[in-house]
Amino acid sequence: MTQPPQPPEKPGFGPPPEPEPSRSEQASPPEQPQQTPADPQTPADPQTPADPQAQPGFGPPPGPAQSSAQQPPSAPGGPDLGKTPQPGYGYPQAPQPPQQSPRTAPQTPPTAPVPGGPVPGGPQTPPGYGYPQQPPAGYGYPGRPQPGQPGAYGQPQQPYGQQPYGQQPYGQQPYGQQPYGYPHPTVPMQSQSGAPGQPGGGRKVNASLAIIVAAVVAIALIVGAGVWYSSAGGDEKKNTANSGDSGDTKGGEGGDSGGDTAGGDEKAPADPSSEVLFQVPAPKVPKDASTIVTSGSWTTDKVYAKSGVAEVVGYDAVKGDELWTLDLPGPVCEASDHATEDGRTAVIYKPAMPTKTKPQSCTQVAAFDLATGEKLWSETAKSGTQEISFNNVTISGNTVAAASTSGGAAWDITSGKALWAPKTSDACYDSGYGGGPKLVAVRKCGPYDQRQLHIQTIDPKDGKVLSEYKMSEGIEYAAVVSTDPLVVAADVGDSAGDGSGISDFFSIDNKSGALRTRISAPGEEFAARCDGITKIEHCSGLAVGKDRLYIATEEHESSGEGYSRTNEVVAFDLATGKQTGQRADAGDGYTIVPLRMDGDNVIAYKRPPYDKGGQIVSIDGGSFKETKLMENPAEKSVRDVEARMLPQHAEILYSQGRLYMSDVYASTLSSGDKEYLAIAFGTG
Repeated sequence: MTQPPQPPEKPGFGPPPEPEPSRSEQASPPEQPQQTPADPQTPADPQTPADPQAQPGFGPPPGPAQSSAQQPPSAPGGPDLGKTPQPGYGYPQAPQPPQQSPRTAPQTPPTAPVPGGPVPGGPQTPPGYGYPQQPPAGYGYPGRPQPGQPGAYGQPQQPYGQQPYGQQPYGQQPYGQQPYGYPHPTVPMQSQSGAPGQPGGGRKVNASLAIIVAAVVAIALIVGAGVWYSSAGGDEKKNTANSGDSGDTKGGEGGDSGGDTAGGDEKAPADPSSEVLFQVPAPKVPKDASTIVTSGSWTTDKVYAKSGVAEVVGYDAVKGDELWTLDLPGPVCEASDHATEDGRTAVIYKPAMPTKTKPQSCTQVAAFDLATGEKLWSETAKSGTQEISFNNVTISGNTVAAASTSGGAAWDITSGKALWAPKTSDACYDSGYGGGPKLVAVRKCGPYDQRQLHIQTIDPKDGKVLSEYKMSEGIEYAAVVSTDPLVVAADVGDSAGDGSGISDFFSIDNKSGALRTRISAPGEEFAARCDGITKIEHCSGLAVGKDRLYIATEEHESSGEGYSRTNEVVAFDLATGKQTGQRADAGDGYTIVPLRMDGDNVIAYKRPPYDKGGQIVSIDGGSFKETKLMENPAEKSVRDVEARMLPQHAEILYSQGRLYMSDVYASTLSSGDKEYLAIAFGTG
């Protein structure tokens, strides 16, 4: 699995528990760890990040898959899609009876926000778009905190060593990694297998291949120069991104619906060719800050909402006109991926704009209405006498739940009334929640050398535990991929080796807490990734539905002419853990990434080669037949913007013939071109 940039960490600012050593300082767990109960007198300790994972290099792809009746071979050089998962270190123990852990409601005084305002710069354009992507570093496995930085977690390292000394980003402070969502070079680079700080993986590049890669890069530059042309004038303006300094956006008409795709709500238009509906210029970063968080985007029938600098702005879903602005006193730290049926959601933000001397903590939780931008309420919670600094927030039913290493809390989304809080006095704490159809807590118990994760399905109204599955000791982090059906991803025994956070998936029964099956997903074969450190439900490159796990494979050489790369989407049965034999191919030069489910179908984005626009396709859940729903313009000015919205890092939303792609960071580093926070496409 390719390795994306490290997301920001947001530690608590209360009295921190005793830290645990980094993974590099811990001895590797035994093959069959002793199941030792946690010491109830030992306080919960915060998660101390490990050394960053190095960037794996470009090299010969894995060998072809084994052929079977249910599992057809992949394209030449593809992953072993026929491999039967083998139990390894950390195979989960037998399910335990559900625990009815009491959760008490906190006395939470509301905190009135101080009105603030928006301010705008953006990421630089990656070179060589369409050629194999260099895996970014260490997603989910943060580096060591740097001296002199406020808090337990340091500031992000800017790409190519351009981080100004002493500058602290607003919003969040990722450490030792490139900013989440920041563009990366797309030219393949050679890895030195076995070099210090770099994973091995057996991918080596010989001299001939290095010469071929160099030739490909040269060809890309020549062809890229050949396709450069101006798109000004006439109807072509509909297919170009704005390049002026005015920041004006271009409106467009929504397309008519065409034929249905079986099993879902999304319709295939008569003509899938899209045009640019509008673009949102990148916000300028405040003085003395190199990076600021812009995490959070949502869409309804009428509104596209996107976080900016200390604000959330609602835009007309088609024309891009600003409909409302929710001003916040400080930057957004995290945003819920979910919203209620009537269009309400939640964010975490800082109570004031950070400075070098006062970086501020992510203590404020607010709910707002996506239709009007009205703030419904803003609240805080305390652990002892200290306000909790939250790492993640989610929504299930009418409950907003937020958590971190220093505590958690839940509120009614309509009134802001405190509903419950997890107990932290028994050497356990809720490190985060997964929302949506059900509410699932990842509860961390025991000291670092006897860490155990409890995966709990809880009642969102009162916090009572409905079922619980205890993972084996030694598994430090887990991410909630789906809450119904319940699927959890973990890096068992640090065996993924690529910073993806995934070596195995665990399919768990919500009602009984019993393990249904375990799915092995080796990092060298599959391209999904999760952040189980702080963003408990943030995963990419996969989707869950129809009791199936749909996951993207790693890129490999295509069977077509030239030196193009490609990959596939394959399916696993969540009852048996075996592959179904279904496979959707990206096509020569394309990389396919599942985005979400649409009924029984899978909505996926195809990142294109250098001379084409991206595509949205619907994969039929039964036949796996692909239906093209959208194809973006191939004009260079549009491709330059789309190229920055890498599917592993950006927020990508598709609904009713409209595609929204947005960045989760704004930066002072600029390529000199017009920068965009978001771009919208529509068919018509």
